[in-house]
Amino acid sequence: MSARSGRPTPPVELARERGAVRAHLCGGRVELDDAFVQRLEDVCAVARGADDIAETSRDWWPIGIAWALQGEVAALAGAVARPEDAAQVAEVVARCNEARVPVTMAAGRSGVCGGSVPVHGGVVIDLTGLSGIVDVDDTSLVLDVRAGTFGTWLEETLQSDHGVTTGHWPQSMDLSTVGGWLACRSAGQLSTRYGKIEDMVVGLDVVLADGRVVHTGGAPRAAVGPDLNQLFVGSEGTLGVITGARLRVHPAPAYFRDAAYGFASFADGIDACRRILRRGARPAVLRLYDTIEGERNYQTGERHVLLVHDEADETIVDATMAVVDQECATAEPLDDALVRAWFEHRNDVSALERNIRRGLVVDTMEIAATWRDCPSVYERTTAAISAVDGTLVASAHLSHSYSDGACIYFTFAGVPPEGDHDAYYRAAWDAGTHAALAAGAALSHHHGVGLNRSRYVRGALGDAYDVLVATKLALDPHGILNPGKLGLPDPFGETGW
Repeated sequence: MSARSGRPTPPVELARERGAVRAHLCGGRVELDDAFVQRLEDVCAVARGADDIAETSRDWWPIGIAWALQGEVAALAGAVARPEDAAQVAEVVARCNEARVPVTMAAGRSGVCGGSVPVHGGVVIDLTGLSGIVDVDDTSLVLDVRAGTFGTWLEETLQSDHGVTTGHWPQSMDLSTVGGWLACRSAGQLSTRYGKIEDMVVGLDVVLADGRVVHTGGAPRAAVGPDLNQLFVGSEGTLGVITGARLRVHPAPAYFRDAAYGFASFADGIDACRRILRRGARPAVLRLYDTIEGERNYQTGERHVLLVHDEADETIVDATMAVVDQECATAEPLDDALVRAWFEHRNDVSALERNIRRGLVVDTMEIAATWRDCPSVYERTTAAISAVDGTLVASAHLSHSYSDGACIYFTFAGVPPEGDHDAYYRAAWDAGTHAALAAGAALSHHHGVGLNRSRYVRGALGDAYDVLVATKLALDPHGILNPGKLGLPDPFGETGW
């Protein structure tokens, strides 16, 4: 596909004709008058048709899939602006700021926390028109890329035309864009070797709320005050609109090795991963499944299954896998074909729709914790979700490892008592989140906050929350940028969630 042929993939077909789609949430809404829309049309293409509004107003938030089967989306935008370059983005944002109109940024709309839902109507800026590679500096291994570029096309082009890779392979690879990765602090499935997106970013192009454009970073390292790249990475469109980025890349790997092991307990597997990282080895993939997920995915019975994959220079990979084998010496060796099976099916999310159509409430909850806390976070969080009335199963796998800790990725499914999907969903999230935070975990590892996790942010950040709020007020005093998200004060009223 060409740089401009990537399009968002809807999670499920809406159950009604587009013109009959309703908003599920009842937050404060800002309506747009014709004169204002005309001002936007003077800048770029603007859509107001029912089809465009309905599709562009939703993302992959799992509870939103249940709403879509009832002919609803979380909220409905008033208009969709489709700029084709950063200058047009800046002008649209400036005009919205002048008119005090809320702006929600969207591109692939692959987020699972409601982050691109226009809870107050207003304008959605569709950034998919800002796509393509600007430059690849093979000498410095730096990529310059536009924010609306979809992941699969980017990686295929980097490897085939330039012999390099970002190493960034999120499960949403086919659905997501570079700007979305940066806005939500995305993690790829090979992050133990390549790092998360915040480790890859060298510089950013950002449109501020008043329409000014700033360029951050650019050097390998710098000591010119705080790192402004990291101010915007993870800000989920609340502090500025990312329109372009410079990212670190790596030579495309030519050598690969796999291994698989079975452990008697999840804690034993966690400790093996910890020891591997402690020795300085960084295999691209360390995925540890508890017995529930191991049996569900690989029919491995009562084993806690560890899958290992590495890719890089042959000397580095062989040394890394030697460390892995030594630290897993007491585990049961398993067929490394399990790793290839994972690669073949790792992005298949078809079970999500099937289970929701069966009337189940299903979601995932990922956190990060230190190695010391990981075992108790696992035990306490799965127990808390399991105790919620209606829960059928709560399971987990460890999916990203670092020298100081790891990401644990929980999955739960339940039958909502009395058919109240929203009530069960919130109860499961409340139970799991409060248990994880109490055990020492971070609120999110890579899915971000969006709308769904907003109610936990103040508690998760403590007094640092005031610093985040002050930053928001300084950069976006009228609060137009993605209101209702990241737990920030919302001048447009309640979100309804």
